[in-house]
Amino acid sequence: MKPDWLKIKLPASNERISKVKNILKKHGLETVCAESHCPNISGCWDSGAATFMILGKNCTRACKFCNVESKWPGGLPPDPMEPRNVADTAKDLGLEYVVITSVDRDDLSDFGSKHFAECIREVRNHATVEVLIPDFQGNEEAIKRIVDAKPHVIAHNIETVKRMQSIRDKRANYYQSMKVLETVKKMDSRIFTKSSIMVGLGETEEEVLQVMHDLREIYVDFLTIGQYLRPNDWNIPVKEFVTPEKFELYRKAGEKLGFKYVTAGPFVRSSYRAGELFKSLNR
Repeated sequence: MKPDWLKIKLPASNERISKVKNILKKHGLETVCAESHCPNISGCWDSGAATFMILGKNCTRACKFCNVESKWPGGLPPDPMEPRNVADTAKDLGLEYVVITSVDRDDLSDFGSKHFAECIREVRNHATVEVLIPDFQGNEEAIKRIVDAKPHVIAHNIETVKRMQSIRDKRANYYQSMKVLETVKKMDSRIFTKSSIMVGLGETEEEVLQVMHDLREIYVDFLTIGQYLRPNDWNIPVKEFVTPEKFELYRKAGEKLGFKYVTAGPFVRSSYRAGELFKSLNR
């Protein structure tokens, strides 16, 4: 049974949510909000926020915690109209801060990086852009395409502590993910970097603090920490429901280490309050 702090209140009105769904359908787009069963979907969509998922809805990887469907090859070639559709949808929703992520496309020669970069360029014309990128198998040419498109924030998730990386697909690992974030900073130090981890998988407090330390060693700017919630029976089970007090401990520890912001809580996900927090840095 889930504790009281993991109970979500439904929004009083679904009018805004329906509008978001209709606009997404109009432009033929997917959101990670729906595909990953994000617990914040009601609150975010009610406020008109969404994280766009590009390059299809099938991932070439099969992480044990993820709800996105796995398939090889990853589906159809990139849709050449998708960059414009993402930009138009963001305009229709009146978004000033846009988050773009994607499935992994290991089946493509460039891992989808060219398409990803084009989406960034289209949206950047009228909004602040945060991207949550795959590891591109550590390919520096693919990473450089993203950096050269000049998003304001580049996120890549470490997902969990070093000891538990086996819950990720075999093509992903702790050191490769750290290298991706380090490479972004070396290519353009002006771009903010960001990462995220899940807790409640059996990790220790010391292991979480070590991840924070490792991320700050490579100058990662932002960190989010959230409770792992099992999407389906075939996903790995939850080992612990982390208390709000423990999340507050992690938040304070991260800020002490020098992150520009740390968001930690039961329902926090990578893009949680991303626009609001980014704007607060410039106040």
